[in-house]
Amino acid sequence: MKSRAFNLVEPRTAYSLPKTRKIGCCPSDRLAAASRPSRKPPRPRDEERRLAALHEYRVLDTGSEMVFDAFTALAAMICEVPMAMISLVDETRQWFKSKVGIRRRHTPRDISFCARTILQTNPLIVPDATKDPRFADSPLVTKAPHIRFYAGFPLINSEGYALGTLCAVDRRPRRLTGGQSKAMALLARQVMAQLEGRRVSSHLAEALRHLKTLRGLLPICAWCKRIRDDHGYWTQVDAYIRAHTHADFTHGICPECLAKQLDQRPGLRKSNGK
Repeated sequence: MKSRAFNLVEPRTAYSLPKTRKIGCCPSDRLAAASRPSRKPPRPRDEERRLAALHEYRVLDTGSEMVFDAFTALAAMICEVPMAMISLVDETRQWFKSKVGIRRRHTPRDISFCARTILQTNPLIVPDATKDPRFADSPLVTKAPHIRFYAGFPLINSEGYALGTLCAVDRRPRRLTGGQSKAMALLARQVMAQLEGRRVSSHLAEALRHLKTLRGLLPICAWCKRIRDDHGYWTQVDAYIRAHTHADFTHGICPECLAKQLDQRPGLRKSNGK
């Protein structure tokens, strides 16, 4: 008699693996992907010096000013766009000295268009940000203000550092005409000239403050001629002046002091052939 074979089959549910889900098919995945910033823009090679130059202008986090607001209003009119900004790019953000059509005062640097504009000397023109892989996934494109068109003209100072941009923005794709591009380039130079005037004024005010300090009554040691600073430390005269005026010195010896040294050290006189 043949034995009957029995196939023992465990229930499928006992050892079945969890079903895999394609990333992106769920609405929550699509929302998360939309909120992820695009690739971070690289930093300029001379970033430390660029940032140092930017801080010399002492314009970051200052209030609105009529002259800069006139520049952004004119930029919006030239390009026929609803938004225009004067943007300065610091360590972590792009900060707007002046703006038209937006409420924000700054945005993170890593998602900003202007962080890429300062990497070059020519304007950065983006006709349609949704078709540009650098910006398509940016929250500034996928969310408010829903940027489509961007035209950024770098603000380059006399040392060659791009401090920020004069930019025009629209919510629909577009292009600039040759005349509009030329007018924006000229306007960006005027913005930079205004900023340079601010830096010069700041340096003059600082020099005047140091001059007033030097004109005051200075506590000088009658014996060693050192000067006592505001913290109670005694320093050499040249070190004190250097700290308060940023001046530098070359050291020599006057004829009287030279004669005294030669009298005190006869060996020096012989070595000099006297």
